[in-house]
Amino acid sequence: MSDNKFLKRLFQAYYQEKQKEILTVSSFEFREFGFIPWEKQIMIRHIGFKSQKILLNYLIDRGPKHVYSSGSLYLQPEAQNMESKKYQGCDLIVDIDVDHFYTPCKDEHDFWYCNNCEAKGTGMIEKCPKCEKSKITKLNWICDKCLDVAKNEIKKLIYDFLIPDFATDEKDMRIAFSGHRGYHLKVESEELRKLNSDERREIVDYLTGENISFEVLGLGEKSQMIHGLSKENIGWSQKIMKKIEETLCKPKTEIGNLLLDKNRFGFTSNYVKSFLNYKDDFLELISKGERNVWAIEGFGLTNWKKFLRGIVKLIGIELDEPVSIDIHRLIRYPGSLHGKTGFKVQEIELNKLDDFNPLDESDEKLDPIVFISKKITQKLEILERVLPITKIKGTNYGPYIQGEKIEVPHHIAVFLLCKEVAKTI
Repeated sequence: MSDNKFLKRLFQAYYQEKQKEILTVSSFEFREFGFIPWEKQIMIRHIGFKSQKILLNYLIDRGPKHVYSSGSLYLQPEAQNMESKKYQGCDLIVDIDVDHFYTPCKDEHDFWYCNNCEAKGTGMIEKCPKCEKSKITKLNWICDKCLDVAKNEIKKLIYDFLIPDFATDEKDMRIAFSGHRGYHLKVESEELRKLNSDERREIVDYLTGENISFEVLGLGEKSQMIHGLSKENIGWSQKIMKKIEETLCKPKTEIGNLLLDKNRFGFTSNYVKSFLNYKDDFLELISKGERNVWAIEGFGLTNWKKFLRGIVKLIGIELDEPVSIDIHRLIRYPGSLHGKTGFKVQEIELNKLDDFNPLDESDEKLDPIVFISKKITQKLEILERVLPITKIKGTNYGPYIQGEKIEVPHHIAVFLLCKEVAKTI
């Protein structure tokens, strides 16, 4: 039996056993569904179901690799073209996936290989630093650290934007661990459902801080003096000033490293030294709020804008922008299995998000790792050149190298088979 057939049967057995635990999404009969099968891994969509029972029978019968439903509502979700579906509105969807932004742990567990010059390394790159070609093979991995970063982005989204700025009601939010490298959030609000793609683009720009005009917020130069932002102004001005104060209260070494970080600020050491020399005076000035003349040696309008852009990066949400803008986007169905890990797409209530740990969750009802067995082990051969250490359920597995034969617990075997980095022997 091929590994894909084995995984398909495993997924079918899961849907058979857990069908009573898979929740029904709201407005179920108005949602479009999509699936990616194990055989031909091409999206099958434009499917509607009249009831959850019919959907579950479909999952049990076919055991697809991936399961999706629409954020949009349609009167005819099964229609083959968008015009015939009779669109009724779309929930606001936010997808936060660490694939799309840098996290320090990627320097430890994400590998790349250049197919042109055979250079290799770790971290997040777009082209080979040696030959500058884009013919790169990447191995993206997961760990507690990067999943914590994704979770913190969701918390920032909710507590720093959705609740204070959009007055979003907690009961309208649906938060879910994606089953792989992040989280998604769906806001089921009648008001937001009315928004078109352009209006959603404006929301995305606000959430990310894209295209902020610092001049509009108050930054300017008059009589050779730089006038900064005011924390009295609500919205982004207030967010920026709060983050500046928070940053300036950190130890000097930490501030210095942050300002030198090319992924955030990217200042040279001379500018960092000048900033640190004046940072206490600057903190006192903005804390009192008596005047907003910003004076640091070497910092003209250009450097202040660079500094503010770095602050905006700390505040803004790292989200997958097309997902939030596209009113016909499908997202993973809660309770379904993710075909790249074998983990469950797990919905989480906001009051349980802080303690949720997808790779070592103690609450059985919330645990996305569903194929755990203390007795069953499987023998595998590693296909990938090198695999990083994988820590799941408090135990480290690996590192492994290509050709290595291993025997691991069932849930680890499923994970490695789904990642397509190993085969059964």
